[in-house]
Amino acid sequence: MGPRLACFDLDNTLIDRNGAFMRWARWWVDVEGLGEEALEWFVAHDNGGFRPRPELFGLARERFGLAASVDYLVASYNEEHPLFAWVRPAVLDGLASLRAAGWRVAVVTNGDPAQQDLKLEYTQIDKAVDYACVSGAVGVRKPDPRIFQLAAARTGATLSGGWMVGDHPAYDIAGGIAAGLRTIRVGHHHEADTPAADHHVDDVTDAFALILAG
Repeated sequence: MGPRLACFDLDNTLIDRNGAFMRWARWWVDVEGLGEEALEWFVAHDNGGFRPRPELFGLARERFGLAASVDYLVASYNEEHPLFAWVRPAVLDGLASLRAAGWRVAVVTNGDPAQQDLKLEYTQIDKAVDYACVSGAVGVRKPDPRIFQLAAARTGATLSGGWMVGDHPAYDIAGGIAAGLRTIRVGHHHEADTPAADHHVDDVTDAFALILAG
């Protein structure tokens, strides 16, 4: 049996995606001169990143009378937003501890590679893992188990005895279960409680010890 695989979601798991969005929105509405009301509007309509960006910026364009096209606004956002992301040193240390213990570590994330790759590079998470599997680049999305199978193949690991760590029950936990992985849910970003993960922790740093113990 080959090395075991530990998979991690990116947004709101390894990094505080919602915090990064708030940072970006605060900066952007200031640049555009739109004020506090616009900041509250963006946070309310973002839907935790799950509202499609063309839809979000189409609504914003109408709401605030923006002159730029939706395509331009989305492209600018995809370049700007990743630069407001950050990763805590304890998270990078945790990833390093898994690799030092012989685990293969992969990021498995749904999203646009133009944006997700920039986040991974800017936070240096790309250097802390063996492989980053971005759905938009590989053509398959969580919860489809094939994305985990691909991560295993690209890292030379086996799914048997592996883990999936993420914040979203329908994508991360259901996907991990479908791939035969043990699962750890992080945080309380979503109301749904099913499917239930093997463990539920408040912070991703708590997941590293669970994996190392298993």
